[in-house]
Amino acid sequence: MKTVQELGEDALIQRICKNLGQEVHVLTGPGDDCAVVETGTEKSQVLSLLKTDAVVEGVHFLAETSAQKVGWKATGRVLSDFASMGGEGKELLVTLAIPGKTPVNWVDELYQGMSRCASTFGVSIVGGETTAVPEGSAKVISVAGRGEVARSQIVLRSGGEPGDALFVTGRLGGSLAGWHLTFLPRIKEARWLVEHFSLTAMMDLSDGLARDLPRLAAASGCGFELDRAAIPRNRGCSIAQALGDGEDFELLFAVPSQSAKQLQSSWPKEFPLLTRIGSLTSSGGELRGGWGHFEACEVDEK
Repeated sequence: MKTVQELGEDALIQRICKNLGQEVHVLTGPGDDCAVVETGTEKSQVLSLLKTDAVVEGVHFLAETSAQKVGWKATGRVLSDFASMGGEGKELLVTLAIPGKTPVNWVDELYQGMSRCASTFGVSIVGGETTAVPEGSAKVISVAGRGEVARSQIVLRSGGEPGDALFVTGRLGGSLAGWHLTFLPRIKEARWLVEHFSLTAMMDLSDGLARDLPRLAAASGCGFELDRAAIPRNRGCSIAQALGDGEDFELLFAVPSQSAKQLQSSWPKEFPLLTRIGSLTSSGGELRGGWGHFEACEVDEK
């Protein structure tokens, strides 16, 4: 019998989702960074974004990792996904699954980190669930949330066209040195982008450029060309690390090629670095690497 490790994460998700029915108010279901739904009045100018994400001890953080940093990361991951759709967060729900012998102080510090991240970005934690897991099991923190985006500004992964220019914000690689615990979701940058330019596709880089760029291209029915030498890297990082380390939480997006120069010249100086790294094409493009759940058993300080 085939195991999920043999099947792989992407194929498992496709298998889970292939028979899920969607009601008419669901505009975008599984397959993007967030689900997109209409709420309230039909054809409202504001759409709701729905997202859930989890961090697991031994996979996304180690037992000795600061609980405050774990809380920041658990919250920031969801806010980063809202940003990748051009939106911003509104409310969050937290599910905490931990062994009964977990120190209360650890939980206090976890929620301090979550609250600090939420307040930084104007989001409210409105409830959730607590549950026990067997002693010796990993701690799990799952954050679900609702965001909002203007109908005219939403960006999916699937709108890219051959010839579109590909950009990334910030620098990539080196997340294992601790950046994955302290990153800033690029909400402000995403909001500026959708207010000033017509982006055709966007996502955040959580599993590494080597894995996420092919996903964006495939969702748009395109191939890609990547200028590896142009990839912006954190100090001391190789191109391989920039491609594969993952958990950069920067924005990867596509814009029509005729907008590329104007975008680069008008990019606010107070924002992180903006780099053109390639183009979408009609076909072709191959990258290997990046993070995939079920593909490795090592503890990953990510």
